[in-house]
Amino acid sequence: MDINYKGISVKTLREQTEAKIADTRSKKPEFMKAVDELIQKSKEFKDGEKATKPGELSPMFTLPNAKGESISLKDLLSNGPVVLTFYRGSWCPYCNIQLRALQERLEEIHALGAQLVAISPEFPDESMTTSEINAMDFTVLSDLNADVAAEFGIAWKVPEVLREHMRVDRNLDLEVINNGNGNTLPIPATFIIKQDGTVSWSYVDVDYRRRSEPSDIIAELEKVK
Repeated sequence: MDINYKGISVKTLREQTEAKIADTRSKKPEFMKAVDELIQKSKEFKDGEKATKPGELSPMFTLPNAKGESISLKDLLSNGPVVLTFYRGSWCPYCNIQLRALQERLEEIHALGAQLVAISPEFPDESMTTSEINAMDFTVLSDLNADVAAEFGIAWKVPEVLREHMRVDRNLDLEVINNGNGNTLPIPATFIIKQDGTVSWSYVDVDYRRRSEPSDIIAELEKVK
C-alpha cells in the first residue's frame, strides 16, 4: 500500500523492492530461482541468528568515511541516537532503493535527534568529488573486510552463484570494489543504537532483497526520544 509523506503518496520500501524482485525474476528466472534456493539454505543454517540483539550493547568501532577521515561510533553517539544500516554496496540495486527511501525520510530522523550512518565494505577510493561528498546528508563508512559486520554478527560469505552473477552478468569484481575482499558481504541489517550504546531495535534478514521500512525506524526513534 502507498504511504502519505508530506501530502504525497509514495510506495513503501517493501513495495519498491518487491517490484524489483518481480522485474529481475521475469528477466532472469533461473538466476532468481537459484537465489531463492540459496536464501532458503541460509535461513535453514540460521545465518544472521547471532546478530547483535535489542537490549545488548553495540560493538564500538572506528571506520573511515568517504574523505578517509576516522569516524567513531562513540563520537557519533555523543550527539544522539544512531540509525546504523549495513548495506552491500553502491552496485546493489536493492541497497540503492533502500538508501533513497531513507534519504526521503531523513528530515524526520534528524528531527528525532538521530543520525543515519550507512556502512558497506566498499573502498573509499576518492572517486567522489568534494562537492558530492559534502552534498551527502548522512554518513557513509567503509568496513573493508567486513570486520565490523562480523562484530555485529552479520558477516556473510558470498555464495558462488552470486559472485558469478556479478562477474558475468554485471561485470563487477568484488575484490576490486572492496580492495581485496571478494568473499564477504554484510547481511543487510539496520540497528538503532541509543546514546548509552544499547541497541533498542534491529532488523536482520539474510534475504538481501528485503529491507527494514523507514516508517518502522521512525516509530522506534519516537519511542527512544
